[in-house]
Amino acid sequence: MIVPNTVESASLLIPLLITLVAPFAIMLARGNANRREAVSFIAAALTFVSVLQLAPGVLSGVIYTYTVTTILPGISLTLCADGLGMIFALIATFLWGFATSYNIGYMRGLNEHAQTRYYTCFAVAIFGAVGVAFSATVFTLYLFYEVITVFTYPLVAHHQDAEGFAGARKYLVYLMGTSKLFLLPAMILTYVLTGTLDMRLGDVLNGMFPPDVIAAHPNLVRVTYVLYIAGLAKAALAPFHNWLPSAMVAPTPVSALLHAVAVVKAGVFSVSRIILSGFGVQTMDTLGLGIPTAWLAAFTIIGASLIALTKDDIKARLAYSTVSQLSYVIIGVALLTPSAVQGGLMHIPHHAFSKITLFFGAGAIYVATHIKKISQMNGLGRRMPWTFGAFALASLSMIGMPPVCGFVSKWYIVNGSLQAGQTALLVALLLSTLLNAGYFVPIFYRAFMLPPAPDANIEQYSEAPATMVIPLCLTGAISLLLGLYPQVFLNFIQAFGHF
Repeated sequence: MIVPNTVESASLLIPLLITLVAPFAIMLARGNANRREAVSFIAAALTFVSVLQLAPGVLSGVIYTYTVTTILPGISLTLCADGLGMIFALIATFLWGFATSYNIGYMRGLNEHAQTRYYTCFAVAIFGAVGVAFSATVFTLYLFYEVITVFTYPLVAHHQDAEGFAGARKYLVYLMGTSKLFLLPAMILTYVLTGTLDMRLGDVLNGMFPPDVIAAHPNLVRVTYVLYIAGLAKAALAPFHNWLPSAMVAPTPVSALLHAVAVVKAGVFSVSRIILSGFGVQTMDTLGLGIPTAWLAAFTIIGASLIALTKDDIKARLAYSTVSQLSYVIIGVALLTPSAVQGGLMHIPHHAFSKITLFFGAGAIYVATHIKKISQMNGLGRRMPWTFGAFALASLSMIGMPPVCGFVSKWYIVNGSLQAGQTALLVALLLSTLLNAGYFVPIFYRAFMLPPAPDANIEQYSEAPATMVIPLCLTGAISLLLGLYPQVFLNFIQAFGHF
């Protein structure tokens, strides 16, 4: 079913223009740290408000579109705001403000170099994220997807040492390599088969590929789908996941940007968009593409969770947790049942708020104590109760414990697996919950329950600066509120897919 109420609106340009101007304003303010950071705060607030003003219309069934330019027939730079795009745009712009506050405490607390470059690239990454969220065509999505990759490379390489450059090089090779080797050919095949790169907005049943094309070239359509999945490596599906743990050489706020705000969310959002607006539920089902994708996601969940259990470095453990948690989104969408799709899409914002809390917590611990190893955190919860309390709350969300938001999205996905008759996938999901508990519970158990080592001298430690602790407590609290009021994002999902 296609939503007839499509409205042409130039207001879609406003958040993009704000995020485009912000990096230049940050560079102009490079001589004054307070002014530079104020620009980030103001831009974040204005961008969020400009996105939020689209929400009432979208929730009422309107799809806003705007064509910037047409390159060739069927290839255009076109924007849209529908229920799915609004989810990603809202969380990216809303969390930008929290990340800016946190950046101040972290970057100043450690007296980091090149802070103007850092804030500039951070702002451009948000520009790319908003562009991906508002992409109405595969061509538009590709352009903004690459903007994120290029401008987060300097953030990953921020420390400019051998380890930083090695991690950033792997990051760039994986993400640019897969997009050139797989995503571009997928776009070419799509255009050859359909004559357009316009996605099917407002219709999750019928995708871009007409029935006669599917009937005449089923294997070619399958190949196109595989190329899309392989080309969107930001989603961190195995075997294209190894860039993500390697990118942990970046400063912790960058890790939060990578894992919660822009990069990996652009990946799973793009995969969801391609499945639902590109191929459509009917095409996915006809060609048998959904269940194999769900199984690949399940393999990624279990494999990454097992590796996370072996990591003593807190950021490394969180990195493999992200690899695992992202695949909940994909497994939900790929199951193609109403409950599973709703759960998968809900997990995009639910994971964002929980995971940014976890990385904010890891950074706060490092700034306050310079401790990275989980095995050295015994008793720290008594010295940093706010940080570890929020960390524990977000951990429960990742495990899937009620009433935190992660429980809600995982509950929907579990119900969806039952609707699809996939008992084996249900077992994999339940096993992953146990593994999640296995690598998260020891962190806050050590912090609150175990005595510190005799030579630890933890009395010297206290909470990190308030500019770091307040954002992480607020994002942790929001993850709880979203568990209590899941309808916040479910309304956008229902407006998108009419489930």
